[in-house]
Amino acid sequence: MIKIDVIVKDKNWLKFIKNPDNYLKRKIKKIQKNKFFNKNHYYLSVQLSGNKEIKLLNKKFRKKNKPTDILSFPHHTKKELKKLIISNKKIYLGDIIINYKKIKKNSKTVFKNRFDILWIHGLVHLFGYEHQKDRHYKKMLYIEKKLLNNLND
Repeated sequence: MIKIDVIVKDKNWLKFIKNPDNYLKRKIKKIQKNKFFNKNHYYLSVQLSGNKEIKLLNKKFRKKNKPTDILSFPHHTKKELKKLIISNKKIYLGDIIINYKKIKKNSKTVFKNRFDILWIHGLVHLFGYEHQKDRHYKKMLYIEKKLLNNLND
């Protein structure tokens, strides 16, 4: 089971997704059946922001003084998370912050598709995956594609 807490920090999100909380909970139901999640109980938060807030966070935590599309803050290292998964505990994964200004806005459908790609990407980061090296990028991309396919089932 995956439980998600959605925080809307910038009301401009509501122009594209009327109820982000319900939207993400429907999407989570579709992906949580994937064996990637085992039978544990996972918790995470997703904050929907704009340029100003994400720029401040990017500067503070990544030393980059510019807005970005997404930031992920895993609560555990990949090694710690593996131990928790084995012990079948309730696991807080961490936080994802997404900037609506960096999502293409050609239409609501394009916006939602890009949003789905971003939050799935952030979720995989919360599980400890990185894309610094090419082989890690390929592994992460493989997982993301599987989860995105579950959204369309």
